[in-house]
Amino acid sequence: MKILIYSVLFLTLLVSIFIFPKALRVHKVKTLYDKDKIVYNFLNMDKIFPTREIKASKNPKPLKRNIKTLPETFFFEGEEKNLQEYLDYFWSDGMIVLHKNEMVYENYWLGNNENKRHISWSVAKSFISALVGIAYEEGLIDSLDDPVTKYLDDFKETGYDGVTIKDILQMSSGVLFNEDYADYDSDINRFGRAVATGTSMRDFSKTLTREREPGTYMHYVSINTQVLGFLLQEVTNKSISQYLYNKIWNPLGMEDSAYFILDDVKDEFALGGLNATLRDYAKFGLLYLQNGRWNDNQIISKQWIEDSHSTDGIHLVPGERETSSNPWGYGYQWWVPGFPDTDYTASGVYNQYIYIDPLSEIVIAKTSSNYKYTSELQMSKDMHMAMFRAIANHISSID
Repeated sequence: MKILIYSVLFLTLLVSIFIFPKALRVHKVKTLYDKDKIVYNFLNMDKIFPTREIKASKNPKPLKRNIKTLPETFFFEGEEKNLQEYLDYFWSDGMIVLHKNEMVYENYWLGNNENKRHISWSVAKSFISALVGIAYEEGLIDSLDDPVTKYLDDFKETGYDGVTIKDILQMSSGVLFNEDYADYDSDINRFGRAVATGTSMRDFSKTLTREREPGTYMHYVSINTQVLGFLLQEVTNKSISQYLYNKIWNPLGMEDSAYFILDDVKDEFALGGLNATLRDYAKFGLLYLQNGRWNDNQIISKQWIEDSHSTDGIHLVPGERETSSNPWGYGYQWWVPGFPDTDYTASGVYNQYIYIDPLSEIVIAKTSSNYKYTSELQMSKDMHMAMFRAIANHISSID
């Protein structure tokens, strides 16, 4: 009888350790964007997934402050709209505006504050791009025209076999993928559920197949960035978190710690798992505004910064075209909205942004918990660009 009792207790323990957490995680993933949960979830991803910390800089440096007022209105599709009304409409929970190297606006809503770490979603892709650029400049990557399988042997005979690093950076891998968050059965949602149940991101990535000739069509595939993450791990022999700390977080004097979400084999969720404070997101944007230079150090090469928002192929330029599935242009994991195409942005689902306008010398970092995002996808993105451009024009005109 005792043996039976002990066996039952042992099985109960195994279930509580291995099954319940995954079942709870799957439930959390399925309800991640629910209206009544999204705000809390986006500020508490470490309570859902395993994570790896990125420590604050050893020498944190706050940004200089010179607070100014924002414009009351902006124009979108010929209509004047109230700025604060639409910041509220999109469930904005934080926004910082930098002009040159000064913070001219900072505000938080929905329980967020300057110390809370918010999920970046695909804004993380632009951080991964920066790290690829640094690794390339350090000679750890021989050429962007190298096939990624030169470095990742286990991706041979997958959709990424023979695809160049540059084509992956420019979302032109030719890999078949459905990125529709509103579609329960889309590849991106299948990916989320697979990781929640314990499938490694690497194993999932290797299941993808080829749809088109690489380098001919811009189609957004989040797993492309995950493959770049595996590339970074291979060539640096470090975790993405450690490399990010060494090359960006510590040198920029980031004020707060951050973290990356991990899968069950401890690989970083490179495609969208960075969580940081809004001030540190803004600092990263300032690094790009300053052409990769921070104080007396060239953190990222000026050429990489320029190439990151260049559209050097017909399939990459902004505008409706047969060679792309998106009206915005694309560089090295940075979006180029276009018309004009002098500004560019990191962009994450549910309206996360790091916007950079080199002409007005403006950086805008914004986080949101917009549960309506999937029903208003392109409109919400285009309206954010209208808001950001109005803010940039206003701030630069009163300097």
